[in-house]
Amino acid sequence: MAGQQSALADQTERKGCRVDDLDRGLLAALQRDATQSYAALAAAVGLSTGAAHERVRKLREQGVIRRTTVDVDPAAVGRGVLAFVLVEANAWMGDRPTRDALAALPEVEEAHVIAGPASLLVKIRVGSPEQLQAALRRLFQVEGVTGTQTVVVLESFFERSPDPYPATD
Repeated sequence: MAGQQSALADQTERKGCRVDDLDRGLLAALQRDATQSYAALAAAVGLSTGAAHERVRKLREQGVIRRTTVDVDPAAVGRGVLAFVLVEANAWMGDRPTRDALAALPEVEEAHVIAGPASLLVKIRVGSPEQLQAALRRLFQVEGVTGTQTVVVLESFFERSPDPYPATD
């Protein structure tokens, strides 16, 4: 356990911030329910309310907590079709113009520069196959895109947030 904690400390030190076990406990509690009070958070990890509030503020300031959001059921808001798209390109796609062009497409939920047979991996959510086809057409208008390979999700078993207590082997 001591080696595991040391590895975690080394990992977070490299990113320019220090996340200890109390911070991890706060992160886990916030992932379960981000609307709970600072008093409830404090009780969950054995801190005073003020200390919990200060730690959460620092985690936000350091960028460890990137945002607080609501997890909406995509099907309930008419976006029940999920697809992952491998984007092929004729040039490097890991630049700001590509990021901005993808961010301008409202159907794109995530975009990742990848290594492998394609340049990008894009996650798209839409309401119908016709809307997916329209989104793919817009994706082809992004400069440098030469092809795509699309995988449509039939069923999602689960999606999860990062575990604040990652395994270190």
